[in-house]
Amino acid sequence: MIMAKRQTKQILKIIFIAVSIGSLYFVPWLLVKAWILPLPDTVQGQVEEAIDHGFEGVIVYIDQKGNEPAFHAAGWHDREKKIPADPNSLFKIASISKLYHAVAVAKLVNADSLSLDKTLADYFPELVGRIENADKITLRMMVQHRSGIPNFTDAPDYWAHPAESTEEALELALDLPAYFEPDKDYGYSNTNYLLIGELIDKVLGYSRHQYIKEKIITRLRLENTFSSLNEVNMEDVMSGYHIGYPHDLKGDDLGMVASAEDVGIFLRALNDGTLFDEDEQEIYSSIYEYEHSGWVPGYQSFANYYKDFDTVVIHFYSTTDPDLIMWNMSEIVNGRISKILQRAVD
Repeated sequence: MIMAKRQTKQILKIIFIAVSIGSLYFVPWLLVKAWILPLPDTVQGQVEEAIDHGFEGVIVYIDQKGNEPAFHAAGWHDREKKIPADPNSLFKIASISKLYHAVAVAKLVNADSLSLDKTLADYFPELVGRIENADKITLRMMVQHRSGIPNFTDAPDYWAHPAESTEEALELALDLPAYFEPDKDYGYSNTNYLLIGELIDKVLGYSRHQYIKEKIITRLRLENTFSSLNEVNMEDVMSGYHIGYPHDLKGDDLGMVASAEDVGIFLRALNDGTLFDEDEQEIYSSIYEYEHSGWVPGYQSFANYYKDFDTVVIHFYSTTDPDLIMWNMSEIVNGRISKILQRAVD
């Protein structure tokens, strides 16, 4: 009876999520079905089941302490060419890249190259009057999404016509009212990290990508992590699809690309502290999180760490949609994979 009540609450939660994003008929039951299906015996079984839920391709990498890393894939690497999904493919990791930038900030703060308490006005005086509260917004607030700076990707139809440069993206957030007073609320804003990237470039005198390569990628011997599509063989990149849009979105250059294994190695080092020197981890822990997810058209990514059974799981899904139905579906699949892993431990 208790388990039945719990399952009913879970189903109602999924229905509420689905209804809240705009569909009152078919979609909620699609999500409910994904939630209540019997749990497969294996992670690979769950990955293959995810294809039946509408994903074109799925990759899952698992690093469970004490075991060899496991690689899983299903669906297509390239649907048009009928190339099967490859767990070693490169993938657009979107906002997971914020973890790498937050690490860079922690290292630069430890080296006294940056100060978490200096303001946006201190670092970018030219933005005073163009970003509200520039004299009150600190670097710490930007890292933690507590600045109130408007999110440039909230601009109408942004993803239909993404900005082609940092300057163009920033213009979409300038001269707008703040979302809230600095440090009075939380509001996820890509503009924060756009500015952080520019700030790192400014204090270093060279590209943040080179710094991230030196301090993270080379240190961890990551051979499949890159700052943009310009550095890779495009055949190695998994295709991405957006429901309602007929073309492969692989060619849109929207930031970092990496293999699931490389992201997993990074996330393990982030969580166990081997990525840091001296007091860097203490600084990092005070400013940012140890997991992240990412979304750009055609690509959903999740970097999760389960402390209770010491496991890193990286999930890549090569399908998105306008109403974020597939985002909710991916979170259901993620949860079911974690249950399978937990069950194996128990």
